[in-house]
Amino acid sequence: MTIAYTPFSPEVRANPYPFYRALRDGAPVYFIESLGAYAVSRYADVHFVLTHPELFSSDAMRTMFISAKPGADPTRDPELLAGMVSIAQALPFTPHEMITARQLISVDPPEHGVMRKIVSRGFTPRRIASYEARVREVVADCMRRLYANGEFDLVRDFAIPVPTVIIAEMLGIEPDRHEDFKRWSDVVISQSSGSRRGQSLRKSGYIEVIRELSHYLVEVIEARRAKPAEDLVTTLIAAQEDGGVLTPMEVVAFTLLLLVAGNETTTNLIGNTVNTLLAHPEQLETVRRRPEMVPAVIEETLRYEGPIQFLFRRTREEVTIAGTTLPPNAFVMPILGSANRDERQFPNPDVFDVERDTTGHVGFGLGAHYCLGASLARLEARIAVEALVDELPRLRRRSSVIEYVDSFLIRGPHHLELAWAA
Repeated sequence: MTIAYTPFSPEVRANPYPFYRALRDGAPVYFIESLGAYAVSRYADVHFVLTHPELFSSDAMRTMFISAKPGADPTRDPELLAGMVSIAQALPFTPHEMITARQLISVDPPEHGVMRKIVSRGFTPRRIASYEARVREVVADCMRRLYANGEFDLVRDFAIPVPTVIIAEMLGIEPDRHEDFKRWSDVVISQSSGSRRGQSLRKSGYIEVIRELSHYLVEVIEARRAKPAEDLVTTLIAAQEDGGVLTPMEVVAFTLLLLVAGNETTTNLIGNTVNTLLAHPEQLETVRRRPEMVPAVIEETLRYEGPIQFLFRRTREEVTIAGTTLPPNAFVMPILGSANRDERQFPNPDVFDVERDTTGHVGFGLGAHYCLGASLARLEARIAVEALVDELPRLRRRSSVIEYVDSFLIRGPHHLELAWAA
């Protein structure tokens, strides 16, 4: 069976799931030449990759969001090195400090556990519960704006500001700059996994955006260093100053990661949930009759149309997956979106069913690198959908065409143009 699959094609971006099924059935381990990586598509194999860090290292994620290739080496890539030097010139760091800075998403146990523990206190069940009142305030404010307009973009006017304001306040930075935060993260995502991928870092505008974002974060960090507060940036600074667990550059990298991940995941989870409910009016009616099912809706969306589609790993030694033997240092792409649609794990996987048992879905990853902010994303999405669910029947789409986010890693509607029905 001949399978032609590239995650960058417009057809895949519009609807990747038939392609995932073809991979699962005909090529469960498929080499993507343009990425130099093996796509792994079946649930059992994705589960295996994510739960065996002794065989699969997360360091493949290290330069993904700069070079768009897993495991790229700046010391051997002149353009990548020049880009990092250009960024460093705008910051109080050397290129060497930038290249060697560790990132939470790309370190392995046991070092990963030490770094994760630094910020995990900001994501404990008690701390997450304490954010509920503030999330409700932000959602209510967004709803007032929607009511005041006959037409609106639900992504721009609702799904983006809700999580962006919350993560900004958690970090201790200005929530009124949420449009800048989204612009910055969009460029990062597009450069690494969308239409900017393969373009010159400088020509694509990526270098300028990273310089602007990093310069802003350095200013925030230095202000918090002078005047500590009860926020995550202060926590990161303390980890650097008290025990040397983080370097100053790693404080910046950690803050950037929390800012980007804190808005991208929930924005697209909210967008996917609303878009899917609008496409399945019978499921929407079930939830309207039984609003206590909203958490189940969120879980089914994470399975059916999750915001995170791929992760990256590197083999530490020779390993066999689904009959294919991979050499040491091979790059592997576990496809979360495919695992969650695997009929070997979930009956009728292409059916959106809010009453389904979603136990075991990998919408937030699995293992040591399970999404740190999963509980926060669930809280924000639940409150957002609770506020919207009774209003959705009154809304009509202004366009039948859904343009998705410019990324194969992230999935969600770029816009969701709606209007109140007359």
